[in-house]
Amino acid sequence: MAVYNAQQWLSESMGSMMNQTLKDWQLICVDDASTDGSLALLREWEERDSRIEVIALTKNGGQAHARNIGLKRAKGDYICFLDADDTFSDDALEQAVSVFELHEQTDCVLFQVRIVQNGVETPHPSQTFEVLTGKEAFNKSVDNWKIHGVYMIRAALHRQHPYDESCRSYSDDNTTHLHYFHSREVRYCEGIYYYWMRSSSVTHQVSVRRFDYLRANESLKRQLREIGASQEIQANYENRRWLILIDCYMFYHVHARDLSAEDRHYGLSELHRIWQTINRTLLKKETITKFGYRPCKYWFLFRLQEWLYFSLRDLLGKNN
Repeated sequence: MAVYNAQQWLSESMGSMMNQTLKDWQLICVDDASTDGSLALLREWEERDSRIEVIALTKNGGQAHARNIGLKRAKGDYICFLDADDTFSDDALEQAVSVFELHEQTDCVLFQVRIVQNGVETPHPSQTFEVLTGKEAFNKSVDNWKIHGVYMIRAALHRQHPYDESCRSYSDDNTTHLHYFHSREVRYCEGIYYYWMRSSSVTHQVSVRRFDYLRANESLKRQLREIGASQEIQANYENRRWLILIDCYMFYHVHARDLSAEDRHYGLSELHRIWQTINRTLLKKETITKFGYRPCKYWFLFRLQEWLYFSLRDLLGKNN
């Protein structure tokens, strides 16, 4: 559990661990230099239960870094994360472990994800399945997360592929993709992970960190080349990078005035830099022939296209 300024939610998340029907667990809480009362609360829980270990970082390094610190202390055969503002069903860990014990070729087990917002609980929109090969799971995850990334993994595989720390935000998603890629089998369990949509959560605030998404994608592109991923996989991911670039440009269009001048300059420079790195020969024609998605030969033409496209969407109330 990576923790940063989660004081108001810790009682719920820690309580869901204490209620687990599986009793043989270890919880490593890494406080990422919180400025609220999170660390004090974690210390209280640590004193109550010997299965809980707290690590306090003096400098904030981001979620991937905090998780890697915790990974070094993990002693179990299986590893999963619980975000500090989320919760598990009482049988979540038991359900996941039971799948591993039944299927020795399975390396990752996904939880059932329920999104909770304003008191309403809905299933995550990702696809369900009985079993996938690792490559099939990878392809679905990079295709706009057609399967989600909330899972338990065999510890040996996780240690071979720790969290990607190339960015302060988003790069930990790369690790999920690679975990699936290197898995023999991927399955679901009946245990539930409750993802609470909090308006005050760091991930839902307007921040320059949103542009880390672009660097994280760039990092995964490099890693796919290094592991010898097929040309089909690399081409599919390049199309995903292009769509994310457009999405980040929409963020810039909508929220530029909410950012400082320095952050606006940084965001625009990142958009420009990534635009230059896209291999346009790999982009699908059905995507890039649409207005708003055309690569354009010159940067100023691309910017003009995006301004027109998202300005029209503004008038229609479609930007978010």
